[in-house]
Amino acid sequence: MEQYKKEFIEFMVNSNVITFGDFVTKSGRNTPFFINTGNFKTGAQMGRLGEFYAKAIKEYFEEGFEVLFGPAYKGIPLSVATVIALNNLYNMDVSYCSNRKEIKDHGDKGILMGGKPKDGDRVIIIEDVTTAGTSIHETMPILKAQGEVDVLGLIISVDRMERGTSEKSAFQELQQQYGLKTHAIVTMQEVVEYLYNNQVDGKVLIDGEMMMKIEEYYKIYGIL
Repeated sequence: MEQYKKEFIEFMVNSNVITFGDFVTKSGRNTPFFINTGNFKTGAQMGRLGEFYAKAIKEYFEEGFEVLFGPAYKGIPLSVATVIALNNLYNMDVSYCSNRKEIKDHGDKGILMGGKPKDGDRVIIIEDVTTAGTSIHETMPILKAQGEVDVLGLIISVDRMERGTSEKSAFQELQQQYGLKTHAIVTMQEVVEYLYNNQVDGKVLIDGEMMMKIEEYYKIYGIL
């Protein structure tokens, strides 16, 4: 596993973004882990988060691109933090772009803000996590309406690797429907492998008992 992935897992733990125990998801599933990316909220945390996204983008999208698109609302700070990190780490000067929830009819008019994609631009979409993929289904028509843009793929923080409404995850369904390259900074498989019987700040978050709970969860909800 790449070093930045290990550091990101510990970063999530230290930021209280990923926790283990007994939780109930919005869909009613009893889950042994919970991911709350809303706990990335300080300037220092957002700076580091942007760097982790930048490293994953550099690894998975070697062909380069012109625009990083962050769907409103959570994608807006992610796109800004990440384009800054791409410039600082790799001297890659790409544009951020985000959509508004309502079309602006004065000043900087339209539904987009930032570096609006134009014909020939290659675009990567950035999100925190993908559950139902709703924001991507909303985003693709907006991007395609800008002209002949090439949407290369989607980058998220954590791939939960669990089924949505079908036998596939929303991540897999988006890849199949739109032909996107879909990648995450880390997958839950990587998280579990790294944390199992491994101390972070003196604590073992995934011991034998917790591992059994996670394995049982994925027997029911895991992707094929």
